[in-house]
Amino acid sequence: MASIGWPAAPPESWQTLMREHPECRVARVVEQHRAGYRVSQDGIDAFKVESPPEWTRPRVSPDIRAGVGDWVLLDGVRIVALLPRYSAMKRAAAGEHYKQQLIAANIDTAFVVCGLDDDFNPRRIERYLMLVRAGGVHPVVVLTKADIGERLDEARVMLDALPDEGVAVIALNALDSSAVGALAPWLGEGSTVVLVGSSGAGKSTLTNTLLGEARMRTGAVRAHDSRGRHTTTHRALMRLPSGACLIDTPGMRELKPTGEEDEAAVTFHDIEALEIQCKFRDCQHLKEPGCAVNAAIAEGRLDPARLHSWRKLHEEVASAALAKTESQKIRGRRPNT
Repeated sequence: MASIGWPAAPPESWQTLMREHPECRVARVVEQHRAGYRVSQDGIDAFKVESPPEWTRPRVSPDIRAGVGDWVLLDGVRIVALLPRYSAMKRAAAGEHYKQQLIAANIDTAFVVCGLDDDFNPRRIERYLMLVRAGGVHPVVVLTKADIGERLDEARVMLDALPDEGVAVIALNALDSSAVGALAPWLGEGSTVVLVGSSGAGKSTLTNTLLGEARMRTGAVRAHDSRGRHTTTHRALMRLPSGACLIDTPGMRELKPTGEEDEAAVTFHDIEALEIQCKFRDCQHLKEPGCAVNAAIAEGRLDPARLHSWRKLHEEVASAALAKTESQKIRGRRPNT
């Protein structure tokens, strides 16, 4: 199982659950479809399994139902238990009612993939970083299409605050085999990485390069906005030649916070460094006198869009937290289904 990401020292909670089910074997979810799951024990052979009946009930929380990257206990071809996650990347699903969507579970690193064409969007990258950090996952920004180089210099200027936040920024050509070496520090044996980004960013192309074979279908992007079609239609976990596990995901247009994010997830190192210089400790960076953040904007040292994004993300997290609380109250009043 080490070949598919099983940790050298499994959490005690895993070992406890395994002792409670000594007759069961362990497997990892490698694909999730509407019809069910496919799991694997070695990263090579995969097979279908049956879900517990409670997972098929309406409004089942993703904390209860398995997703790609999860470890499960099997009795034959039936899932009987879900091992607790040590990390998870989630977002709030689109729609009127509050609902979470699990993107991937038990992952060490997230490659936030963004193209250096019209796909480049620093505000979208900031949202990805928030969701990645909130799940206890280490983010790496991967800028693809560096061979085109249309926006490389602009991207470096816009993302120059990220290294101070502990986020590496790697520019590469997803078609070039040198991409394997550039990303090797995060692709060691036993590690698990998830690829996230918009359609057309080059996730499937990068996946094929890291696999060393054209396994994932790729497609052209539209000329006027560099957006692509959803060539990846479902999440899938694959074993790389390096021994790492890679999860490719469909492009995501909406990146809504779940409300579980904390202050550490919404990290803007450049703004935080300025905040401590503000005259008032509770400065909101609006029109307060002695505001170091607004002074930096006036002097051209801080992009006003960066402050707008910081404020908007904090507001959305607060709103999502309220929606989550209200949803929990409603579920608490609703009879079990």
